[in-house]
Amino acid sequence: MDTNKLLLIIIAILLPPVAVFLKKGVGKDLLINVILCLLFFIPGLLHAIWVVIQE
Repeated sequence: MDTNKLLLIIIAILLPPVAVFLKKGVGKDLLINVILCLLFFIPGLLHAIWVVIQE
């Protein structure tokens, strides 16, 4: 695991939408993550980690 991915995982734990934005940019993944974070934090967190770790 490289340093960038580790840093993105840490950011995903603290601020999930920011990590998704840094990985994918503005798009459907960011919108999904923001909605999940507004409804409940844990689904947004899981989605952000999933987006960050996929290649």
